[in-house]
Amino acid sequence: MTNDNKVLEVSNLHMSYDGQAIIEGLTFSMAQRDILIVLGPNGAGKTTLLRGLLNLLPYQGSVIWHARKIGYLPPQESLQRQGLPPLQLAEFFHFKTHDTGSIKAMLSDVGLDDSFLSRQFNELSTGQFQRMMIAWSLLDNPDVLILDEPTSGIDIGGEETIYSLLHKFWQKQNLTMLLVTHDLHVVWEYATQVLCLNRQQMCMGKPDEVLTLEQLKQLYGTGIKFYQHRHG
Repeated sequence: MTNDNKVLEVSNLHMSYDGQAIIEGLTFSMAQRDILIVLGPNGAGKTTLLRGLLNLLPYQGSVIWHARKIGYLPPQESLQRQGLPPLQLAEFFHFKTHDTGSIKAMLSDVGLDDSFLSRQFNELSTGQFQRMMIAWSLLDNPDVLILDEPTSGIDIGGEETIYSLLHKFWQKQNLTMLLVTHDLHVVWEYATQVLCLNRQQMCMGKPDEVLTLEQLKQLYGTGIKFYQHRHG
């Protein structure tokens, strides 16, 4: 990496849809090995931001990546599993590699055994499908993994499993992560940096330093429950 280990530099980012401003004047950076979590209410522009950073939507401003390879895991609802072709997982993974040993090892790392290779998408539970997609995203060793609501539609026990799984990969590989979530406990548990977004940048920094009760009320409105997790 170059430029003092910065992986991503965003400057004066503006994005709009149908003439309506969605993101205005956003500036932030992300360093190697960061786990940057983007927080904000519905309609704040979080998914729009991720898609702009991936050059999937037009934007004004500057987005500079210092990364060799970027993996992206979109939100579950956008994958429309029921509309996917009747592929077995083995066929799906062969789009990336024919190294069956690597595929089996990666599936094992996410808690899926070899028998899943003969299953089709619609035979997987929501949690199994998300584990499979994490394996797919990490199979070619990206520098950066971008995730949009990675536990959407998964029960609370499954949420914990998915986040602990992602954290395991972060520890094991030289991985930088950028993710959107609504789960504040995940921020306290895993984030090294947090970006508070509601069309404009509301805060940016280490969770312990920027996520005050007043900041959360400003971001989400009144009625926010404030619980700060600390490791014992």
